[in-house]
Amino acid sequence: MKTFLQRVHFLFMFFLLPVMLQAQNGVTFLEFSGGEGPGNGKHIVLVAADDEYRSEESMPMLAKILSTRFGFKTTVLFAIEPESGDVVPNYQQNIPNLSALQSADLMIMLIRFRDLPNDQMDHFESFFRSGKPFIALRTSTHPFAIKDPESPYASWNWNSKIPGWEGGFGQQVIGETWVAHHGIHGKEGTRALIEGVNQLANHPILTGVNDIWGPSDVYSVKNLPASANVLLMGQSTAGMTDTAPLMWEKSLMPIAWTKEYQMPGEKKGKLFASTMGASLDFQSTDLRRLIVNATFWLLEMEDVISPDWSMDIVGNYSPTPFGFDTFRKGMKVSDFN
Repeated sequence: MKTFLQRVHFLFMFFLLPVMLQAQNGVTFLEFSGGEGPGNGKHIVLVAADDEYRSEESMPMLAKILSTRFGFKTTVLFAIEPESGDVVPNYQQNIPNLSALQSADLMIMLIRFRDLPNDQMDHFESFFRSGKPFIALRTSTHPFAIKDPESPYASWNWNSKIPGWEGGFGQQVIGETWVAHHGIHGKEGTRALIEGVNQLANHPILTGVNDIWGPSDVYSVKNLPASANVLLMGQSTAGMTDTAPLMWEKSLMPIAWTKEYQMPGEKKGKLFASTMGASLDFQSTDLRRLIVNATFWLLEMEDVISPDWSMDIVGNYSPTPFGFDTFRKGMKVSDFN
């Protein structure tokens, strides 16, 4: 016969614990229930953890589009300072609730130079070992900066020299690590060249994509393997407005590609990467469309992609300029809902 304490423990686990876990929504993560739409029944986890390009603003915006307009369940994770509970993008050692990746069908990540504890890195490793699809934006070419040379994830470091893992996770998995700013940072923008230079113009990811410009500059891409399929080339613009002229004296750079990936001895997966992705970049309707299309393509649902889909923002979106230590201070997770 169960003791009184055992009965109390059972009641707690059955009734109260789920309520407590649900209460964390808006405290350490954001979650949006999926509704009607082609994505119903699928779960997308978006990881916002970069200290420059305001992913803490853009990832909730994308999550609401994916949930409200397309039916996906979405979960947004943030870099959180443990002491204050604030969203602090330049706190590099903590992204709570990465266990959400266990049930994710796809991940969208915009992270930069994270030095996470092993128990958090383990969730990333399990995800990638499973071969699940993911989208890597902007600084996700250099996502990890593991300081401990004895860490089991030292080879993932963005500038790794370990044989077979040169350039770390970015170069070996995504296709490129951090190289340099090709455009002048803070002075030049990026124009996607969709017509004329694109041999994959009919790719499903480019459905309805006609015009992308963003104020973040072009990244240098020098190590992309031949196995990567470049979808978009980008050119620098002489200024940070969408009417700024193209700088044809500069060489073109890949700004969006697809690629297969495989962790050693594990299942193959697919990814989409773009060196665009600052919060201000996502004011471009067709950049939002590009990411939504890539989501469906990676989930092998490209047949439903339509150029007529609305990419209107759900609610308000007032992104702030990129920069270091320019994030809004004292913000809680619920403030990004």
